[in-house]
Amino acid sequence: MLNELPDTPEHVQQELALQIALGGPLMATKGFAAPEVRKTYTRALELCQQREDSPQIFPVRSGLWLFYMMRAELQTARKLGMQMLAQAQRSQDTAMLLQAHHTLWPTLCWLGELPLAREHLERGMVLYNRYQHHAQAFMFGGHDPGTCSLSFAARVLWALGYPDQAVTRLRESLTLSEEVAHPFSLVNALFIAAPVHQFRREVAALREHAEAQIAVCREQGFAQFLASGTILKGWAQVEQGQQEEGLELMRQALTSYLATGAELWRPYFLALLAETYGKVGQSEEGLRALSEALALVDTTGERYYEAELYRLKGELTLQKQSKVQVPKSAVSNPQPLTPSSHAVAEAEACFLKAIEVARKQSAKSWELRATRSLVCLRQQQARRDASHPTRHEARNRLAEAHSMLSEVYHWFTEGFDTKDLQEAKALIEKLRN
Repeated sequence: MLNELPDTPEHVQQELALQIALGGPLMATKGFAAPEVRKTYTRALELCQQREDSPQIFPVRSGLWLFYMMRAELQTARKLGMQMLAQAQRSQDTAMLLQAHHTLWPTLCWLGELPLAREHLERGMVLYNRYQHHAQAFMFGGHDPGTCSLSFAARVLWALGYPDQAVTRLRESLTLSEEVAHPFSLVNALFIAAPVHQFRREVAALREHAEAQIAVCREQGFAQFLASGTILKGWAQVEQGQQEEGLELMRQALTSYLATGAELWRPYFLALLAETYGKVGQSEEGLRALSEALALVDTTGERYYEAELYRLKGELTLQKQSKVQVPKSAVSNPQPLTPSSHAVAEAEACFLKAIEVARKQSAKSWELRATRSLVCLRQQQARRDASHPTRHEARNRLAEAHSMLSEVYHWFTEGFDTKDLQEAKALIEKLRN
Protein backbone atom coordinates (compact mmCIF):
# COMPACT_ATOMS: atom_id res chain seq x y z
CA MET A 1 0.00 0.00 0.00
CA LEU A 2 2.88 2.36 0.74
CA ASN A 3 4.16 1.91 -2.79
CA GLU A 4 0.96 3.50 -4.07
CA LEU A 5 1.48 6.69 -2.02
CA PRO A 6 3.52 9.73 -3.09
CA ASP A 7 7.23 9.74 -2.20
CA THR A 8 7.06 12.23 0.66
CA PRO A 9 8.70 12.60 4.09
CA GLU A 10 5.50 11.20 5.59
CA HIS A 11 5.83 8.16 3.33
CA VAL A 12 9.37 7.58 4.60
CA GLN A 13 8.24 7.90 8.21
CA GLN A 14 5.37 5.46 7.73
CA GLU A 15 7.55 2.84 6.05
CA LEU A 16 10.22 3.24 8.73
CA ALA A 17 7.67 2.65 11.49
CA LEU A 18 6.42 -0.47 9.73
CA GLN A 19 9.89 -1.88 9.14
CA ILE A 20 10.83 -1.40 12.81
CA ALA A 21 7.56 -2.99 13.93
CA LEU A 22 8.20 -5.96 11.63
CA GLY A 23 11.68 -6.69 13.01
CA GLY A 24 10.68 -8.21 16.34
CA PRO A 25 8.11 -10.69 15.00
CA LEU A 26 10.53 -11.78 12.27
CA MET A 27 13.23 -12.46 14.87
CA ALA A 28 10.81 -14.53 16.92
CA THR A 29 9.45 -16.65 14.08
CA LYS A 30 12.39 -16.84 11.66
CA GLY A 31 15.33 -16.45 14.05
CA PHE A 32 17.52 -13.49 15.01
CA ALA A 33 19.93 -14.09 12.14
CA ALA A 34 17.43 -14.85 9.38
CA PRO A 35 17.91 -13.09 6.00
CA GLU A 36 14.49 -11.49 6.38
CA VAL A 37 15.66 -9.79 9.59
CA ARG A 38 18.72 -8.32 7.90
CA LYS A 39 16.65 -7.11 4.95
CA THR A 40 14.14 -5.40 7.24
CA TYR A 41 16.64 -3.55 9.41
CA THR A 42 18.94 -2.69 6.50
CA ARG A 43 15.99 -1.05 4.75
CA ALA A 44 15.09 0.74 7.97
CA LEU A 45 18.63 2.07 8.23
CA GLU A 46 18.44 3.38 4.66
CA LEU A 47 15.23 5.20 5.55
CA CYS A 48 16.80 6.68 8.69
CA GLN A 49 19.67 8.02 6.61
CA GLN A 50 17.17 9.90 4.46
CA ARG A 51 16.19 11.92 7.55
CA GLU A 52 18.73 14.00 9.43
CA ASP A 53 19.07 13.03 13.13
CA SER A 54 16.28 10.46 12.88
CA PRO A 55 15.36 9.30 16.43
CA GLN A 56 14.49 5.87 15.00
CA ILE A 57 18.17 5.18 14.33
CA PHE A 58 18.42 3.81 17.89
CA PRO A 59 15.92 0.90 17.57
CA VAL A 60 17.25 0.21 14.06
CA ARG A 61 20.79 -0.14 15.40
CA SER A 62 19.43 -2.38 18.13
CA GLY A 63 17.85 -4.69 15.57
CA LEU A 64 21.01 -4.79 13.50
CA TRP A 65 23.02 -5.50 16.66
CA LEU A 66 20.92 -8.59 17.37
CA PHE A 67 21.27 -9.78 13.80
CA TYR A 68 25.07 -9.40 13.72
CA MET A 69 25.50 -10.85 17.19
CA MET A 70 23.58 -13.99 16.28
CA ARG A 71 25.62 -14.23 13.09
CA ALA A 72 28.64 -14.24 15.45
CA GLU A 73 29.96 -11.07 13.83
CA LEU A 74 30.82 -9.89 17.30
CA GLN A 75 33.07 -6.93 16.52
CA THR A 76 30.34 -5.42 14.35
CA ALA A 77 27.86 -6.05 17.15
CA ARG A 78 30.19 -4.41 19.65
CA LYS A 79 30.60 -1.34 17.43
CA LEU A 80 26.81 -0.95 17.16
CA GLY A 81 26.46 -1.34 20.92
CA MET A 82 29.05 1.37 21.55
CA GLN A 83 27.27 3.69 19.10
CA MET A 84 24.02 3.10 20.96
CA LEU A 85 25.66 3.74 24.34
CA ALA A 86 27.10 7.04 23.10
CA GLN A 87 23.69 8.10 21.75
CA ALA A 88 21.97 7.09 25.00
CA GLN A 89 24.50 8.95 27.14
CA ARG A 90 23.94 12.11 25.10
CA SER A 91 20.19 11.90 25.57
CA GLN A 92 20.27 10.59 29.15
CA ASP A 93 17.10 8.66 28.32
CA THR A 94 16.72 5.79 30.81
CA ALA A 95 15.14 3.39 28.33
CA MET A 96 17.87 4.02 25.79
CA LEU A 97 20.61 3.63 28.41
CA LEU A 98 19.09 0.33 29.50
CA GLN A 99 18.98 -0.97 25.93
CA ALA A 100 22.54 0.19 25.23
CA HIS A 101 23.80 -1.82 28.21
CA HIS A 102 21.55 -4.64 26.99
CA THR A 103 23.50 -4.75 23.72
CA LEU A 104 26.87 -4.82 25.44
CA TRP A 105 26.46 -7.42 28.20
CA PRO A 106 25.83 -10.38 25.87
CA THR A 107 28.34 -9.18 23.28
CA LEU A 108 31.09 -8.90 25.89
CA CYS A 109 30.09 -12.20 27.46
CA TRP A 110 30.54 -14.03 24.16
CA LEU A 111 33.85 -12.24 23.56
CA GLY A 112 35.05 -13.67 26.88
CA GLU A 113 35.33 -10.25 28.56
CA LEU A 114 33.43 -11.44 31.61
CA PRO A 115 34.24 -8.77 34.23
CA LEU A 116 33.28 -6.01 31.77
CA ALA A 117 30.09 -7.88 30.83
CA ARG A 118 29.25 -8.05 34.53
CA GLU A 119 29.63 -4.28 34.84
CA HIS A 120 27.08 -3.68 32.08
CA LEU A 121 24.76 -6.28 33.59
CA GLU A 122 24.83 -4.56 36.96
CA ARG A 123 24.15 -1.16 35.39
CA GLY A 124 21.26 -2.62 33.41
CA MET A 125 19.71 -4.28 36.45
CA VAL A 126 19.83 -0.98 38.35
CA LEU A 127 18.13 0.87 35.48
CA TYR A 128 15.43 -1.74 34.78
CA ASN A 129 11.88 -1.17 36.00
CA ARG A 130 9.41 -3.87 35.07
CA TYR A 131 6.48 -1.51 34.63
CA GLN A 132 8.40 1.31 32.97
CA HIS A 133 10.42 -0.82 30.53
CA HIS A 134 8.13 -3.72 29.62
CA ALA A 135 7.38 -2.11 26.24
CA GLN A 136 11.03 -2.50 25.25
CA ALA A 137 10.29 -6.16 24.51
CA PHE A 138 8.37 -4.87 21.48
CA MET A 139 10.59 -1.92 20.58
CA PHE A 140 14.05 -3.51 20.64
CA GLY A 141 14.13 -6.98 19.15
CA GLY A 142 11.38 -8.84 20.88
CA HIS A 143 12.41 -9.72 24.46
CA ASP A 144 12.34 -8.12 27.89
CA PRO A 145 15.70 -6.64 29.01
CA GLY A 146 15.09 -7.43 32.68
CA THR A 147 14.70 -11.16 32.17
CA CYS A 148 17.67 -11.11 29.79
CA SER A 149 19.91 -9.34 32.32
CA LEU A 150 19.13 -11.85 35.06
CA SER A 151 19.63 -14.89 32.84
CA PHE A 152 22.90 -13.55 31.42
CA ALA A 153 24.03 -12.70 34.93
CA ALA A 154 23.56 -16.39 35.77
CA ARG A 155 25.92 -17.42 32.96
CA VAL A 156 28.53 -14.78 33.76
CA LEU A 157 28.46 -15.38 37.52
CA TRP A 158 28.90 -19.12 37.06
CA ALA A 159 31.94 -18.65 34.86
CA LEU A 160 33.44 -16.09 37.25
CA GLY A 161 33.21 -18.60 40.10
CA TYR A 162 29.91 -17.85 41.83
CA PRO A 163 27.76 -20.95 41.21
CA ASP A 164 25.21 -20.25 43.96
CA GLN A 165 24.66 -16.65 42.91
CA ALA A 166 24.24 -17.91 39.35
CA VAL A 167 21.38 -20.20 40.37
CA THR A 168 19.75 -17.37 42.32
CA ARG A 169 19.81 -15.13 39.24
CA LEU A 170 18.51 -17.98 37.08
CA ARG A 171 15.49 -18.43 39.36
CA GLU A 172 14.87 -14.67 39.48
CA SER A 173 14.95 -14.57 35.69
CA LEU A 174 12.34 -17.29 35.34
CA THR A 175 10.13 -15.70 38.01
CA LEU A 176 10.26 -12.34 36.23
CA SER A 177 9.53 -14.06 32.91
CA GLU A 178 6.34 -15.49 34.35
CA GLU A 179 5.36 -12.06 35.69
CA VAL A 180 5.88 -10.17 32.43
CA ALA A 181 3.89 -12.91 30.65
CA HIS A 182 5.69 -12.49 27.32
CA PRO A 183 6.36 -15.86 25.64
CA PHE A 184 9.42 -14.83 23.64
CA SER A 185 11.03 -13.30 26.73
CA LEU A 186 10.33 -16.54 28.58
CA VAL A 187 12.02 -18.81 26.04
CA ASN A 188 14.92 -16.37 25.75
CA ALA A 189 15.42 -16.52 29.52
CA LEU A 190 15.03 -20.30 29.62
CA PHE A 191 17.64 -20.83 26.95
CA ILE A 192 20.22 -18.31 28.13
CA ALA A 193 20.10 -19.44 31.76
CA ALA A 194 19.34 -23.16 31.44
CA PRO A 195 22.93 -24.09 30.48
CA VAL A 196 23.91 -23.04 34.02
CA HIS A 197 22.35 -26.35 35.07
CA GLN A 198 24.47 -28.08 32.44
CA PHE A 199 27.60 -26.37 33.79
CA ARG A 200 26.62 -27.50 37.30
CA ARG A 201 25.90 -30.98 35.86
CA GLU A 202 22.29 -30.92 37.09
CA VAL A 203 20.84 -33.03 34.31
CA ALA A 204 17.23 -33.34 35.46
CA ALA A 205 16.86 -29.58 35.95
CA LEU A 206 18.39 -28.89 32.54
CA ARG A 207 16.01 -31.30 30.82
CA GLU A 208 13.03 -29.77 32.63
CA HIS A 209 13.94 -26.28 31.39
CA ALA A 210 14.67 -27.54 27.87
CA GLU A 211 11.31 -29.28 27.61
CA ALA A 212 9.52 -26.17 28.92
CA GLN A 213 11.30 -24.12 26.25
CA ILE A 214 10.38 -26.61 23.53
CA ALA A 215 6.71 -26.58 24.55
CA VAL A 216 6.42 -22.78 24.33
CA CYS A 217 8.31 -22.70 21.03
CA ARG A 218 6.03 -25.27 19.43
CA GLU A 219 2.97 -23.35 20.58
CA GLN A 220 4.26 -19.96 19.40
CA GLY A 221 6.30 -20.95 16.34
CA PHE A 222 9.76 -19.88 17.58
CA ALA A 223 12.04 -21.79 15.20
CA GLN A 224 15.49 -20.86 16.52
CA PHE A 225 14.71 -21.46 20.19
CA LEU A 226 12.94 -24.71 19.33
CA ALA A 227 16.14 -26.02 17.80
CA SER A 228 18.41 -24.81 20.61
CA GLY A 229 16.15 -26.25 23.31
CA THR A 230 16.12 -29.57 21.49
CA ILE A 231 19.93 -29.69 21.49
CA LEU A 232 19.95 -29.29 25.26
CA LYS A 233 17.25 -31.93 25.64
CA GLY A 234 19.30 -34.36 23.54
CA TRP A 235 22.37 -33.81 25.73
CA ALA A 236 20.29 -34.49 28.85
CA GLN A 237 18.91 -37.69 27.30
CA VAL A 238 22.43 -38.98 26.68
CA GLU A 239 23.34 -38.23 30.29
CA GLN A 240 20.26 -40.15 31.44
CA GLY A 241 21.17 -43.23 29.40
CA GLN A 242 19.28 -42.63 26.13
CA GLN A 243 22.51 -42.38 24.18
CA GLU A 244 21.53 -43.17 20.60
CA GLU A 245 18.25 -41.27 20.77
CA GLY A 246 19.85 -38.24 22.43
CA LEU A 247 22.80 -38.09 20.05
CA GLU A 248 20.60 -38.25 16.96
CA LEU A 249 18.31 -35.59 18.40
CA MET A 250 21.30 -33.29 18.97
CA ARG A 251 22.60 -33.73 15.42
CA GLN A 252 19.21 -33.04 13.84
CA ALA A 253 18.55 -30.03 16.07
CA LEU A 254 21.96 -28.50 15.33
CA THR A 255 21.18 -28.72 11.60
CA SER A 256 17.85 -26.99 12.22
CA TYR A 257 19.51 -24.32 14.34
CA LEU A 258 22.08 -23.46 11.66
CA ALA A 259 19.31 -23.35 9.05
CA THR A 260 17.95 -20.22 10.79
CA GLY A 261 21.19 -18.41 9.90
CA ALA A 262 22.48 -18.38 13.47
CA GLU A 263 26.18 -18.94 14.17
CA LEU A 264 26.39 -17.77 17.79
CA TRP A 265 26.41 -20.62 20.34
CA ARG A 266 27.76 -22.99 17.69
CA PRO A 267 31.05 -23.65 19.55
CA TYR A 268 29.05 -24.50 22.68
CA PHE A 269 26.74 -26.85 20.81
CA LEU A 270 29.70 -28.54 19.12
CA ALA A 271 31.30 -28.97 22.55
CA LEU A 272 28.15 -30.67 23.83
CA LEU A 273 28.18 -32.89 20.76
CA ALA A 274 31.89 -33.70 21.27
CA GLU A 275 31.30 -34.57 24.92
CA THR A 276 28.46 -36.84 23.86
CA TYR A 277 30.61 -38.56 21.24
CA GLY A 278 33.13 -39.21 24.00
CA LYS A 279 30.48 -40.86 26.16
CA VAL A 280 29.52 -43.26 23.36
CA GLY A 281 33.13 -44.08 22.56
CA GLN A 282 33.42 -42.08 19.34
CA SER A 283 36.38 -39.94 20.37
CA GLU A 284 37.52 -39.25 16.80
CA GLU A 285 34.12 -37.77 15.94
CA GLY A 286 34.31 -35.71 19.11
CA LEU A 287 37.74 -34.36 18.22
CA ARG A 288 36.49 -33.37 14.76
CA ALA A 289 33.65 -31.43 16.37
CA LEU A 290 36.10 -29.67 18.69
CA SER A 291 38.41 -28.78 15.79
CA GLU A 292 35.45 -27.14 14.06
CA ALA A 293 34.51 -25.30 17.26
CA LEU A 294 38.05 -24.00 17.88
CA ALA A 295 38.27 -22.82 14.27
CA LEU A 296 35.07 -20.86 14.83
CA VAL A 297 36.51 -19.32 17.99
CA ASP A 298 39.48 -18.04 16.01
CA THR A 299 37.25 -16.76 13.21
CA THR A 300 34.48 -15.10 15.20
CA GLY A 301 36.08 -14.33 18.57
CA GLU A 302 33.30 -16.14 20.44
CA ARG A 303 35.40 -17.13 23.47
CA TYR A 304 32.97 -17.74 26.33
CA TYR A 305 33.39 -21.52 26.08
CA GLU A 306 36.96 -21.52 24.76
CA ALA A 307 38.63 -22.88 27.90
CA GLU A 308 36.23 -25.83 28.03
CA LEU A 309 36.85 -26.58 24.35
CA TYR A 310 40.56 -27.04 25.06
CA ARG A 311 39.87 -29.11 28.17
CA LEU A 312 37.54 -31.43 26.26
CA LYS A 313 40.10 -31.73 23.48
CA GLY A 314 42.63 -32.93 26.03
CA GLU A 315 40.22 -35.46 27.51
CA LEU A 316 39.22 -36.86 24.12
CA THR A 317 42.84 -37.03 22.98
CA LEU A 318 43.57 -39.29 25.96
CA GLN A 319 40.41 -41.30 25.38
CA LYS A 320 41.29 -41.89 21.74
CA GLN A 321 44.63 -43.39 22.79
CA SER A 322 43.17 -45.41 25.68
CA LYS A 323 40.66 -47.57 23.86
CA VAL A 324 40.61 -51.20 24.85
CA GLN A 325 43.07 -53.31 22.89
CA VAL A 326 42.16 -56.96 22.35
CA PRO A 327 45.21 -59.24 22.00
CA LYS A 328 44.80 -62.10 19.56
CA SER A 329 45.81 -64.59 22.25
CA ALA A 330 43.33 -63.38 24.84
CA VAL A 331 40.10 -62.19 23.30
CA SER A 332 38.28 -62.71 26.58
CA ASN A 333 40.84 -60.70 28.55
CA PRO A 334 41.20 -57.25 26.91
CA GLN A 335 43.95 -54.97 28.20
CA PRO A 336 43.78 -51.18 28.40
CA LEU A 337 46.04 -49.41 25.94
CA THR A 338 48.36 -46.88 27.62
CA PRO A 339 48.30 -43.44 25.95
CA SER A 340 51.41 -42.67 23.94
CA SER A 341 53.85 -40.05 25.17
CA HIS A 342 52.77 -37.87 22.24
CA ALA A 343 49.09 -38.11 23.25
CA VAL A 344 49.95 -37.32 26.86
CA ALA A 345 51.98 -34.26 25.84
CA GLU A 346 49.21 -33.05 23.54
CA ALA A 347 46.55 -33.50 26.23
CA GLU A 348 48.67 -31.69 28.81
CA ALA A 349 49.18 -28.80 26.39
CA CYS A 350 45.39 -28.61 25.96
CA PHE A 351 44.79 -28.51 29.72
CA LEU A 352 47.44 -25.82 30.20
CA LYS A 353 45.92 -23.78 27.36
CA ALA A 354 42.48 -24.11 28.97
CA ILE A 355 43.90 -22.83 32.27
CA GLU A 356 45.61 -19.92 30.49
CA VAL A 357 42.38 -18.90 28.73
CA ALA A 358 40.33 -19.21 31.92
CA ARG A 359 42.76 -17.05 33.88
CA LYS A 360 42.75 -14.40 31.17
CA GLN A 361 38.93 -14.28 31.40
CA SER A 362 38.87 -14.42 35.25
CA ALA A 363 36.76 -17.56 34.73
CA LYS A 364 37.43 -19.44 37.96
CA SER A 365 34.92 -22.22 37.24
CA TRP A 366 36.57 -23.07 33.92
CA GLU A 367 40.00 -22.81 35.59
CA LEU A 368 38.99 -25.24 38.33
CA ARG A 369 37.73 -27.80 35.85
CA ALA A 370 40.80 -27.59 33.60
CA THR A 371 43.20 -27.75 36.55
CA ARG A 372 41.51 -30.87 37.86
CA SER A 373 41.97 -32.52 34.45
CA LEU A 374 45.66 -31.59 34.55
CA VAL A 375 46.09 -33.06 38.05
CA CYS A 376 44.40 -36.32 37.05
CA LEU A 377 46.71 -36.66 34.05
CA ARG A 378 49.85 -36.00 36.06
CA GLN A 379 48.65 -38.36 38.77
CA GLN A 380 48.37 -41.16 36.20
CA GLN A 381 51.83 -40.33 34.85
CA ALA A 382 53.37 -40.35 38.31
CA ARG A 383 51.80 -43.75 38.98
CA ARG A 384 53.12 -45.18 35.70
CA ASP A 385 56.61 -43.76 36.30
CA ALA A 386 56.85 -45.08 39.87
CA SER A 387 59.79 -47.33 38.99
CA HIS A 388 61.19 -45.20 36.16
CA PRO A 389 64.32 -43.03 36.43
CA THR A 390 62.11 -39.95 35.82
CA ARG A 391 59.83 -40.70 38.75
CA HIS A 392 61.11 -37.72 40.78
CA GLU A 393 60.37 -35.35 37.93
CA ALA A 394 56.86 -36.82 37.55
CA ARG A 395 56.20 -36.43 41.27
CA ASN A 396 57.39 -32.83 41.23
CA ARG A 397 55.11 -32.01 38.31
CA LEU A 398 52.22 -33.65 40.13
CA ALA A 399 52.96 -31.62 43.25
CA GLU A 400 52.97 -28.45 41.16
CA ALA A 401 49.56 -29.28 39.65
CA HIS A 402 48.19 -30.23 43.07
CA SER A 403 49.24 -26.82 44.39
CA MET A 404 47.51 -25.13 41.45
CA LEU A 405 44.28 -27.04 42.12
CA SER A 406 44.40 -26.31 45.84
CA GLU A 407 44.90 -22.61 45.17
CA VAL A 408 41.97 -22.26 42.79
CA TYR A 409 39.72 -24.45 44.97
CA HIS A 410 40.37 -22.32 48.06
CA TRP A 411 39.55 -19.17 46.07
CA PHE A 412 35.86 -20.23 46.04
CA THR A 413 33.49 -18.98 48.73
CA GLU A 414 30.31 -20.79 47.59
CA GLY A 415 29.04 -23.70 45.54
CA PHE A 416 30.69 -26.40 47.63
CA ASP A 417 27.77 -28.76 46.98
CA THR A 418 28.40 -28.69 43.21
CA LYS A 419 30.06 -31.68 41.56
CA ASP A 420 33.06 -29.74 40.28
CA LEU A 421 34.01 -28.47 43.71
CA GLN A 422 33.24 -31.79 45.41
CA GLU A 423 35.46 -33.68 42.97
CA ALA A 424 38.24 -31.12 43.30
CA LYS A 425 38.13 -31.37 47.08
CA ALA A 426 38.22 -35.18 46.99
CA LEU A 427 41.22 -35.13 44.64
CA ILE A 428 43.09 -32.61 46.80
CA GLU A 429 42.55 -34.72 49.90
CA LYS A 430 43.53 -37.93 48.14
CA LEU A 431 46.82 -36.47 46.96
CA ARG A 432 47.50 -34.93 50.34
CA ASN A 433 47.20 -38.36 51.96
